[in-house]
Amino acid sequence: MTTPASVSVDPITVEVIGSSFASIAEEMGEALVKASYSTNIKERRDCSTALFDVEGQTLCQAEHIPMHLGSFIGIIPHILKRHSVADMKPGDVFIGNDAYEGGGTHLPDIVLAEPVFHEGVMIAWAVNTAHHSDFADRGHAHIYQEGLRIPPIRLYDGGVLMKDVQELILLNCQVPRERLSDLRAQMAANRLGVERLRALCDKYGRDTVLAAGRALQDYAERKMRAGIASIPDGTYRFSDSFDNPEIDEPLTFSVAITVDGEEMRLAFDSPPQMRAGFNMVYTALLSTVYYAVKTVADPTIPPNAGLARPLTVTATEGTVLNCVHPAAVNGRIAACQRVVDLIHGALAQAVPDRVIAACSGAVASATFAGEQPGSGELWVYLETIGGGSGARANKDGLHGVHVHMTNTSNLPVEALELEYPLTLLRYELVDGSGGDGRQRGGMGLRRVYRAEAPCRLNVDNSRLTSRPWGLAGGGEGQGGSFAFSEGVVPFFKGDGALAAGQIVEIITPGAGGYGSPAERSAELRAKDRAEQRY
Repeated sequence: MTTPASVSVDPITVEVIGSSFASIAEEMGEALVKASYSTNIKERRDCSTALFDVEGQTLCQAEHIPMHLGSFIGIIPHILKRHSVADMKPGDVFIGNDAYEGGGTHLPDIVLAEPVFHEGVMIAWAVNTAHHSDFADRGHAHIYQEGLRIPPIRLYDGGVLMKDVQELILLNCQVPRERLSDLRAQMAANRLGVERLRALCDKYGRDTVLAAGRALQDYAERKMRAGIASIPDGTYRFSDSFDNPEIDEPLTFSVAITVDGEEMRLAFDSPPQMRAGFNMVYTALLSTVYYAVKTVADPTIPPNAGLARPLTVTATEGTVLNCVHPAAVNGRIAACQRVVDLIHGALAQAVPDRVIAACSGAVASATFAGEQPGSGELWVYLETIGGGSGARANKDGLHGVHVHMTNTSNLPVEALELEYPLTLLRYELVDGSGGDGRQRGGMGLRRVYRAEAPCRLNVDNSRLTSRPWGLAGGGEGQGGSFAFSEGVVPFFKGDGALAAGQIVEIITPGAGGYGSPAERSAELRAKDRAEQRY
């Protein structure tokens, strides 16, 4: 659906409608969280919501998880490739998750997309994704080991549930009751978005709303171009080390960023894709680039498709940072975090005052799976654990937070121990794990679990052999680590098992400092000693 050329909108109307888009996306997100069943969504908020135009260009993404944009920007083109718009009708809902044929970035992130109609005319898409913590205890040599692959197919046809499709999906899930409840929450979130968009069109007129959407994308493009233009022209290169429990030796990733007036080109280099779960599809790379460049160029740019127009992103196909079928991708977020470090490390050479020192650079995670004592019911519990955030030119870094491409919450101890046969023995900041400097880096976390019943466990982390770097003379943050109690059979590539009473300790990396440690004020040094930050 194209907006008639005769329709024009003034800046105030564009701002009002743009705020309405943001409000609708945020309300969809709150509905999804409040209606969901699994701890991963209702407590940890591992989900995202967005609005797209008919062509599949982002109108607005709620402030949830930057990584999920990779699933959103992929699924609408795949739907349009497989299904004719002329055959779509109100009440249609498409479901997909596949990284190669479904527009996703890894299989646990299941996307629901619903076309929005106003007075019989298709005007937009309401889209959301939720991480279904279900596909546990699987290998990651290739994508066929990682879960059920779903291309973009109809889950609802004109408002009628396709029961066979739903039954096929649930049969392949370990915890189908959770999956069904969370899928219903996703449906409710999209339906809310559909109704709110229709009401917006009733209020302002359909053509005005569509014109405002296009104007917002153009505005984001102008702001991105202005932000890039404020960065000195040149080519900036940066390399960093990437380690992971699935590989024996660290890998080297690198980027060359060329700033040329109002445009930026980013060329990435990485080893060939591997029989491991951290490979990234191209849409995952794009979402990471959009986030990282936006934070430096201008954090106030509206989160829509316009910001991508001045950016050109290249990476050789068949490599870790741009993998092709059938590479495994379940842990792609680990590599995404390092891509942010690459971009920030390169741009720090041009605009050091706009870049923070390296954050934890990891998504430390623990995925437990087992049977509930007594009932024998299967359970799966995923936890991603925060780390240190990098120091800024004028402020210390934050402690124990999710950084960059993740934005989930922790699972409160009370909810964890109520729902699963696990006990949390320690949950604390790791003293001294933040890098020293004029401004100190944030500290990482220690989280210690005891299994109260036998379970499988997969642990993931990065910065185990490398350190988060500092800027302008700032010190490195400490790396992460795992430790197990006596008697635990050594884990193989992050995978193993715990017997009842056995313990795992996960320590997440800290973050780099900013500026010379000699420049830190006496007042802040006294505070460091009081808080045991050394």
